[in-house]
Amino acid sequence: MSRRILSALLVLTLSACASTPKPTAPTPQPTPPPPAAEPAARVESFRDHAPTPGKPPELVLPTFQSATLDNGLTVLVSTRKELPLVFAGIAYAVGSSREPLKQLGVADLSYRMLLEGAGPRDTVTLDNAFADLGVSPAVSVEPDGAFVGVRVLTRNVDPALALLSDVVLRPTFDAKAFERRKKQQLADLVRRLGNPSFLAQATYFPAVFGPTHPYGHVGGGTPETVQALTLADAKGFYQRNTGPRAAALVMAGDVTLPQAVAWAKQYFGKWRGSATPPGAPAAPPVPARQLVRLVPKPGLDQTMVLVGRPGVAAGNPDEFPLELATTVFGGFFGSRLNMNLREDKGYSYGAGAQLSPRLGVGPLTAYAAVRQDVTGPAMSEFMRELTDLKSRPITEKELEAAREGLIRGFPGAFETVEGLGSSAASLYYQHRPLNEFERTVAGLRAATAADVQRVAESYLAPETMQIILVGDPLVIQEQVDPQKLGKLTPVEPPGMTPSAPPAKPHP
Repeated sequence: MSRRILSALLVLTLSACASTPKPTAPTPQPTPPPPAAEPAARVESFRDHAPTPGKPPELVLPTFQSATLDNGLTVLVSTRKELPLVFAGIAYAVGSSREPLKQLGVADLSYRMLLEGAGPRDTVTLDNAFADLGVSPAVSVEPDGAFVGVRVLTRNVDPALALLSDVVLRPTFDAKAFERRKKQQLADLVRRLGNPSFLAQATYFPAVFGPTHPYGHVGGGTPETVQALTLADAKGFYQRNTGPRAAALVMAGDVTLPQAVAWAKQYFGKWRGSATPPGAPAAPPVPARQLVRLVPKPGLDQTMVLVGRPGVAAGNPDEFPLELATTVFGGFFGSRLNMNLREDKGYSYGAGAQLSPRLGVGPLTAYAAVRQDVTGPAMSEFMRELTDLKSRPITEKELEAAREGLIRGFPGAFETVEGLGSSAASLYYQHRPLNEFERTVAGLRAATAADVQRVAESYLAPETMQIILVGDPLVIQEQVDPQKLGKLTPVEPPGMTPSAPPAKPHP
């Protein structure tokens, strides 16, 4: 091995044995002083002004068109082309308010029998025929009318209307199906009798309207009246109260008026019947309160409170200002009643009020479920808020909040084709014009503070408001009776006594 190579190896060996030098520590840098703290007032200054809301979206209301067939059938259409969906149904001009007093519940039973077999199909076959279209029909029964309808894809409108025409024109009213449906209605009534809210309503309507008034009862009947109903009663009610002149074909969604008229002629053009739309029920009297009606429920943890009186009929000039006054009083979360009973006092999870115009004079109602131990104080606050509508007039801020809330809430009713169809049906029931929603918005916007204050003092006067309480009688006696709101009178809802024989549902 050459000397040069040995020298190189020696140098490499010595280099490998040498220790690795430690890295030099970085020179520490001085820490910058913290920024000077801003004054607390400056940090919190953003709280001085509420955020400015963005520009609200433009209000778009649906439009409705109508036509009338030679046989008298009304056709109502609202076109919306965004999706290939159509809602189609028949609106009937007679509802539960037209039931004979001895046959309460017959309207519900009669209209719901329409889906228990029609034409050549029994209940199961009819249900399967609708299911083959991917749909399920629905029935609703209200005081002023009834509605049976279905939402379908545009391509299935023809077969759906063919089924609906059988349902409307050729219901079978099968005896076995009737008995099963009757037992279901009785079982539902028994279940509802355990609900304090239902008991309050069943007492409230006859108290406000009178027990013989068309609006003086809840829908669905009583155990006694439903138990007595026969197949002939249900079939007779349908035959007497329905026909092309007392009904409307309602279609909404991907459909035009000419299309709807053509379908109406094809499937309902041969419909015959002599029934006509009824007029509005007579306006009830509005007497001063004499009684506080108590439905005794010992041990109930909450007391259900209903306070109200007759309001207005659809189309009354006071309808729009009264809607605003009712909203300020109890119609939304920030209302006087809710902010008092819920937010300030903690007496209730929520309290509200609503105006319900009907074809005739409808109810004006305030309500809350309050803690049992504060039943008396809660009633004091109910009465104080009613009284304060006069002594503490509605402010411009409250009025504008109610106005904007009502107007901006309108589109929610028209989000679906079912909503459009239901809206069209209500126009038909209550004999309202096709431009009703534009008229309503204009009326809400035009109502002045003076108009709203006037109707608030007139319609929400505490002495005209009937009071219904459902709860522990000892607690109510102790806490409410000293307030001298009226003679505390134990009552049972007409026909709704607990002793009424319950019916076992059909297996």
